[in-house]
Amino acid sequence: MHLLALLPLLVSVSDLILTSAPSISIFFPATSATKVCTLQNSFQPDFVAEGDFVIGGIFPLHYNQEMPDLNSTYLPPPVNCRFDPRAFRWAQTLRLAVDEINQSSELLPNNTLGYKIFDSCAYPLTGQRAALAMLNGLKERDAPVCSGASPLLAVIGESGSAQSIVVSRILRPFRIPMISYFSSCACFTDRRKFPTFFRVIPNDDYQVKAIAQLLIHFNWTWVGLVRGDHEYGRFAVQGLLQELQGTQVCVAYQEMIPLLYNRKRALEIISLAKVVVVFSAEGEMTPFLRDYMNQNITGIQWVASEAWVTASVFTGSEYYPFLGGTIGFGIRKGHIQKLWEYLQTLWEALYGCSSSQSFGSRLPSCSGQELLLEQHSAYMNTSSPRVAYNVYKAVYAVAHSLHNLLLCQKDRGPFLNNSCAQSNNIHPWQVLNITFDIDGEEVNFDLKGDSIPYYDVINWQRGTGGNIEFVNVGLFDGTKSAGEELVPVSICSTSCFPGYRKAVRRGEPLCCFDCVPCDTGKISNQTNSVDCTFCPEDFWSNENRTACISKKVEFLAYDTLGIILTLIAVVGACLTMAVFAVFFYHRNTAIVRVNNSELSFFILFALTLCFLCCLVFIGEPTVWSCMLRHTAFSITFSLCISCILGKTLVVLAAFTATRPGDNIMKWLGPKQQRAIIFGSTAVQVIICVAWLIDAPPYPSRNTEYERSKIILECSVGSNLAFWCVLGYIGLQACLCFVLAFLARKLPGNFNEAKFITFSMLIFCAVWLAFIPAYISSPGNYADAVESFAILASGFGLLFCLFAPKCYIILLKPEKNTKQHLMGKEKK
Repeated sequence: MHLLALLPLLVSVSDLILTSAPSISIFFPATSATKVCTLQNSFQPDFVAEGDFVIGGIFPLHYNQEMPDLNSTYLPPPVNCRFDPRAFRWAQTLRLAVDEINQSSELLPNNTLGYKIFDSCAYPLTGQRAALAMLNGLKERDAPVCSGASPLLAVIGESGSAQSIVVSRILRPFRIPMISYFSSCACFTDRRKFPTFFRVIPNDDYQVKAIAQLLIHFNWTWVGLVRGDHEYGRFAVQGLLQELQGTQVCVAYQEMIPLLYNRKRALEIISLAKVVVVFSAEGEMTPFLRDYMNQNITGIQWVASEAWVTASVFTGSEYYPFLGGTIGFGIRKGHIQKLWEYLQTLWEALYGCSSSQSFGSRLPSCSGQELLLEQHSAYMNTSSPRVAYNVYKAVYAVAHSLHNLLLCQKDRGPFLNNSCAQSNNIHPWQVLNITFDIDGEEVNFDLKGDSIPYYDVINWQRGTGGNIEFVNVGLFDGTKSAGEELVPVSICSTSCFPGYRKAVRRGEPLCCFDCVPCDTGKISNQTNSVDCTFCPEDFWSNENRTACISKKVEFLAYDTLGIILTLIAVVGACLTMAVFAVFFYHRNTAIVRVNNSELSFFILFALTLCFLCCLVFIGEPTVWSCMLRHTAFSITFSLCISCILGKTLVVLAAFTATRPGDNIMKWLGPKQQRAIIFGSTAVQVIICVAWLIDAPPYPSRNTEYERSKIILECSVGSNLAFWCVLGYIGLQACLCFVLAFLARKLPGNFNEAKFITFSMLIFCAVWLAFIPAYISSPGNYADAVESFAILASGFGLLFCLFAPKCYIILLKPEKNTKQHLMGKEKK
């Protein structure tokens, strides 16, 4: 540790005013004839430590208050600088981090880090000289030539974005990584211009988003924008203007603090608006605020950028009347465990005395006449390190990168032919691909070299001694969505969102409750609702229970099920008409004549109507379709069963009249058969007419079966009439079945009674199964069940009664004779 390096620095600032930055104007003449070149205006580091690997550090140990006029017409005057104890603390933080790493047995074992720390005086040209000096090596005065490879591993710096741009451009050709601790300009995201630049401070894009949200939150709609004359201020203002587009915030003006400070212009700037957002460094703000205070201008609400929101130079009590209440976004504070003891040790070693803040020291107390003692407070302020913590993280980032590089195994490296890199050359991607933790905080870099965007919301409030204190009043997390609240809360129960209701816990205060989801069909559209509200009859709650939406309407439509039923019905009707055509074409053959062709045609006609009436069940129910559904199918089936009944009576009578002279057939002639058919059908027609007159079927909206849906169905109107219709069809079928069963043992090959028996058996089985299925099915499925029963019974009658006859007519015409049918054909 080079404590002696502090002496020339402190001696040069005896009055806290410099005529030049330390070591800036020193001239080193050539002292040997063997020198190839002469180094003029040599720029020496303020702190040096040797090691196996060297990192550079650039800090604004002094800051300039006013820039000299560099118009190239005369020799520029010296730069007037003031000592900055805060930046001095940053530099010591780098030294502390290096010491910790060198003493660690886990990080970089058997290797040591060195450093070269330079003062940039917060000035780009001085920062440029510091970067060039670092590239020239540690002992440039002893070097025989002004060339050779640089031993520099990485650079920690710089503070201001303007200085960092200059330094980064110098380091770029050498591919030396640079990790900034305080340069937040959005311009550094351009990896083509700054491929080796990284930073542990968030990108300014997030800061301008935060400031825009702050202005909107406080309803500050008339604001002024002030920036420094550099890329940091220019990019920040451009970003803020983009964020404010489309909002209610209007910009009163955009002004710039010129490098050549103009007092008159400064006074014009600060008199235009009551809310002023300033993107500037603390050095530029000092003369600006000095003139502002001299004019005794108060009542301005300052919004500070992270560059000066925690500047200790403005904490004096004289600043509070003018700057009290300033708000801004600062770098998140961290914790460096050994920083205070480290700084105190340096202080006591320098002066040989202890300050009032040092407890347990064996050294005598300081007299108060020591140089820079008045700066002790700012120097030792380690209660909430922000920039210093960034420096700390940056050093550890370099150490972890080097550690990973040294662990590279031969033939397993990431480079060409699986080779490893040189141990003294960290590539920028090596820094990009690191992730480590410091006191539980994750440190890493994204593809643009930026770190995780966190900010503390800082408010300038009056301290106990009248000075300004930086009070942390909030947090901004750039990774969260806009508007997300991150303020800590202390409540018994969190608020119940819409869709929930409050249920007070038994035996606990009212503020302690559970959030219970609303039942289906109920909603709550307010936070902390005590009860849920029922939706209207034709509405239902949405999935979140926050709004009532129209119920879904369902009926047996022409979807998959409807189309299948339609196709089956059409196929059934076509088959029936095909059979009709076959019978009509072969109407003079024996099998058609024996089976009573007239009744057969009636049956086929009725079956065709049965198949077609299924189409009425498909589609949205209407008044006419509802009345036609049950009456059409009941009358057509009644007609069909009546015809079969008539045929069964004829067959039974023909084969039971065994004695000559029996006149039973004269009572079953064609006229009597027609009378039986139409009389039997007329009974069903009378029932249907009475049904339509008294309580006809009608379309209804069923909301009871499934509360979230409206099922459009046809209500039967009168349950008695509906079951009378089905009962009459059942009575006809049973009577027909009994008669056919009695005639099942007819002589010869005449099997008509057997076919009628089997068809009635199928018919009765289908409709017996239909009754429980129909009762247990909801509206649209009940219609599908009824349609299926009609189709199944229709196909049963068609195939049982006519398939065997069509088989003989079409495929076995030799059997289509009277002799074969009567069983009297010759063997």
